[in-house]
Amino acid sequence: MAEEKKTYETRSIKRLEATKAASAYQKEWFKSLKPRVEAGEPFALVGADAPMEILRAMDIPFVVYQWWTAICAAKQMNTQMYGYIRDAGYRDDICSYCSTAYACALDPHPEEGPWGGLPKPSILITQSECAVMGKIENLMAEAFGAEQYTMQRYYEPVITDKWWEKTIEHWDQLANERRRAFFERELRDLIAFLEQKTGRMFDMNRLREIMDYVNEQDYWYRKTRDLIAETKPCPVTISDTVNAVMQAQWQRGTKWATEHAKSLYEEVKYRADNNMPAVPNERIRLMWIGRGLWFNLAFYNYFEEKYGAAFIWSMYLGLAADAYGRENYESDPLKALGTRFSMITDFLHTPPFNSEWFLKEARHNQVDGVVLLTSENCMNNGDFYYNMVKTLEDNGFPVCLLRADPADAKKWNQETMTAAVEDLIVNRIEPKLK
Repeated sequence: MAEEKKTYETRSIKRLEATKAASAYQKEWFKSLKPRVEAGEPFALVGADAPMEILRAMDIPFVVYQWWTAICAAKQMNTQMYGYIRDAGYRDDICSYCSTAYACALDPHPEEGPWGGLPKPSILITQSECAVMGKIENLMAEAFGAEQYTMQRYYEPVITDKWWEKTIEHWDQLANERRRAFFERELRDLIAFLEQKTGRMFDMNRLREIMDYVNEQDYWYRKTRDLIAETKPCPVTISDTVNAVMQAQWQRGTKWATEHAKSLYEEVKYRADNNMPAVPNERIRLMWIGRGLWFNLAFYNYFEEKYGAAFIWSMYLGLAADAYGRENYESDPLKALGTRFSMITDFLHTPPFNSEWFLKEARHNQVDGVVLLTSENCMNNGDFYYNMVKTLEDNGFPVCLLRADPADAKKWNQETMTAAVEDLIVNRIEPKLK
């Protein structure tokens, strides 16, 4: 396949050692995974909202297939991958964020993928939250020869205002007893399936240890998020934090991830204490809502020198700070974990819970405007933005809506997207600053 002609720089500016350390650790961890799988160990491919802590407590290695999409996109490989889906007789422009792993199963040379390629999974853990995603996952399981286990969801939210003030210590107030019990049963059924499938036994004490690590990891993320929010000019931008946080979240619940989260905070604090701004001419602070633009992370840096505009917020750090930790879980760790696993979608995609949180984060981080990426080929992402845009705009935060695919570079128009953000800066933000 001919090399794709690019009209943009793909490598972003990375100022932090923590960002480089996360990438290096993840690469080495991934390389160690392949021989384990080849030796016959179970290996799971899971969705981003799966209860990874259960797998970790059973020492079952796993890869989050949406995050694998991000790795492939960053390596500029996804356009080639989606060609395999087209060759199999399907559209190559549907739900790219969820279909990359399926494309890997169709790849005649999987070993040429990032870091030696995705190992062949024996288990696929999915959730019943999107019809298109479900079909892709069925095809994925068939192509890999993996046994698929689908977890059920149902919606009965009783979330009150300011849910982010309750997630950590008062998580039992986020859902009624019926919903909490339902998701606890879902976790117990998953455990039973994994024990039968792999022969490995679940250890509740090990889960408690993992949840302690998660709580400490997210404590450091909250401190980092708050430090960024309070410091002007900002010591880092999202080109520093997105990779550092997302790759460490893949290892959530481990000693390494906890120590890495602490090192991230310490490095950001050092820069703040020593007046080391990421964008010395910072005039404008921007919020990026949506998935990372993985094939073009340098896009975030483009507006820094010309406009003094710094992208300082993304959902990866914000959500890690507010949504994952669960204190006071000791008497019932599965029920506490169930509220996390079951409600991330509520927080991100269900109004008014999502729009209220994004508004809170916009205010807390002192942003001047918002860029919202929405991918119209994703059923979970294509139409969730209306209430968010209205809430943010009504409260004085101008929003630029980018309709683009975060995973497929062939659909990206650098000139058009740059012009859209420049219009936000020049015509909607700068006049308010004069």
